Amino acid sequence: MYRKLLAFVARIRAELDFYRLLLRDPRTPKTARILLGVAVGYLLLPFDLIPDFIPFIGHLDDIIIVPLLVTIAIRLIPPEVIDQCRRTVRSGKHP
Repeated sequence: MYRKLLAFVARIRAELDFYRLLLRDPRTPKTARILLGVAVGYLLLPFDLIPDFIPFIGHLDDIIIVPLLVTIAIRLIPPEVIDQCRRTVRSGKHP
């Protein structure tokens, strides 16, 4: 159980590093940067379109909106930028 939790945390950290590298890369289109920023902001900010205290539906907007924004942003970024950022994260040699 503990190993699974550590693996999950490592995966989340790697994904956040990947998105950070994408945001810093000058080849990333401005629209994609905005969408990624909105996705992260929406996830971290304390208010939602649908309040979380409403059972099931309150968390459903987080589960749908954030991945949708990230998916759209990733599709706007050139594949070579995505590949390079993924390789950088895997190598562990990123700032």
